[in-house]
Amino acid sequence: MTGLRRLAALGLIVILAGCVRLIPPSPGPTPAATPVPTSTPLPPRPGTAALLGLSAGPSVASLKLAVGDARGALAAFRSSCPKLLNRTDTSGLTREADWKAPCDAAATWPATQAPQFFESWFETARLGDGKAFVTGYYEPEIAGVQTRQPGFDVPVYGVPADLVRARPGEAVPNDNGTQPLGRYDETGAFGPYYDRAAIDDGALANKGLEIGWAADPVELFFLQVQGSGRLKAPDGSVIRIGYAGQNGLGYTGIGSVMRAQGLIGSEPGQYSGSMQGIMRYISEHPEDGKALMRQNQSYVFFKVINGDGPYGALGVPVRGGDSAAADPSFVPLGAPVYLTLDRAEANGLWVAQDTGGAIKGPNRFDSFWGAGAAARTTAGGMSGRGDAWLLLPKGTVKRLTTP
Repeated sequence: MTGLRRLAALGLIVILAGCVRLIPPSPGPTPAATPVPTSTPLPPRPGTAALLGLSAGPSVASLKLAVGDARGALAAFRSSCPKLLNRTDTSGLTREADWKAPCDAAATWPATQAPQFFESWFETARLGDGKAFVTGYYEPEIAGVQTRQPGFDVPVYGVPADLVRARPGEAVPNDNGTQPLGRYDETGAFGPYYDRAAIDDGALANKGLEIGWAADPVELFFLQVQGSGRLKAPDGSVIRIGYAGQNGLGYTGIGSVMRAQGLIGSEPGQYSGSMQGIMRYISEHPEDGKALMRQNQSYVFFKVINGDGPYGALGVPVRGGDSAAADPSFVPLGAPVYLTLDRAEANGLWVAQDTGGAIKGPNRFDSFWGAGAAARTTAGGMSGRGDAWLLLPKGTVKRLTTP
């Protein structure tokens, strides 16, 4: 989520990043794909979903959408429309004009007839082989306050002023052509920004960057993995904080590190690869756990969010059970996606409204489950495999697949 964003999850579960985000399980059997007619592959356009090829899928009506599922997806889609009509689709699959008619219709479409909305305005398409891998994220709530007090000593930082992008010619550009994030030292030389270890050791202390204070560094670490959350004070008051930036250093899923060290598995003495299992290991081995967290050099900065939220990368609030993170190089942000997985609770319609640091590649999604204990449990253990169908405005597939 700009919000929850940026790091997402997986099932040996390796904590990733979301906006969450944990570890992928080793590939296992998946449900058989629904046979569909194939179409001529898209002509290749480097850097977009076009390289994978697109094929037509079954009719939306054949998916037999449930009213409740479609109602939530319709509300999420409606909220995405202002962005869909005013942004470039980096996947290369759609144009702004493609979304105008569906968005106009969504504005007044009755919720009780939500399945008919998607049947009327969308067609399905498979991207590549359509084989999906889906994890989960949520909006965590941890003990925290806005003003420091005893028992709340872990700083929650806003974006530092010296975190900047290199000036052209002063650093090697990123693969996507943008300038890297870092800082200029006292000599004017550009270099990497402080990593997690340096920040935890006080590199940013006493600079007026604290927007809040948490009680537990481990809980704050996992809130950073999720990308946004809530600080709940002893008096019951709540402050919502959202993703504001990141230090520019690479994300390391500590679950994958634990697996490589033989700490995760089903043998005696090993831990579950879920978020809960990883947190249990850190709690029971505080020094080793601290060192483990520091292997993830990435550090997330926050801002206070007033009003509705949390917000995803599309710039609209994400909705539990309806919103998902996707890779915008392959999926148009704002587009509906239909999933059929070996995890029944994640089956159905989702709307791609967020991105995640670990959510990379086609048919890779991170499902958002909202806030609270149930959301934490579902998201922390979510690891589903199956099939994904993109829902695109009618006529799009023909335009893309006609030589």
